[in-house]
Amino acid sequence: MTYKMNIAGLDRELPLCKLNDDLQIAAFIMFGDAEMTVAAASELLKKAESLDYDYLLTAEAKSIPLIHEMARQSGAKKYFIARKGQKVYMPDPISVDDKSITTLSMQKLYLGADDAALIRHKKILIVDDVISTGGSLLAMEALVEKAGGEVVGKMAVLAEADAANRTDIIFLEKLPMFNGKGEPIA
Repeated sequence: MTYKMNIAGLDRELPLCKLNDDLQIAAFIMFGDAEMTVAAASELLKKAESLDYDYLLTAEAKSIPLIHEMARQSGAKKYFIARKGQKVYMPDPISVDDKSITTLSMQKLYLGADDAALIRHKKILIVDDVISTGGSLLAMEALVEKAGGEVVGKMAVLAEADAANRTDIIFLEKLPMFNGKGEPIA
């Protein structure tokens, strides 16, 4: 089963994925969809024009193409990716706990001390592909704060279910959740 929607002027059919017997989500995966990545980045940048920010930040992994394209289109020379695992090239990393709807277990987000130093005293715009429960968003905010930066905006391509009612996020389209039969419920 799929859910058809128009995102950034492009029609897409999103496959429905079962979370449990009573709940399904529509999977929005930008990996490999260059046309969607370019269009969504352009539309988000239009919405970000009124924001004063120094850097973009996202969490690994699905929104990496999006943040890269946003940086490319805006002329930004640097952006940050909160990694889901500690890497050997990260000097003295800082971390926070992260729990999202698509992650089955608790995980952490990491930034190396070198990136954290660049974020300190800077204005950060958090970018994601989909905001649902807000777990990953909270983790990214906590990571920015731990690094000494200030979150000045939060945006995503899609806001899923109740996230679309939030006034603290900017998004392009609302994405419903689905019952066990594949019918939209929110």
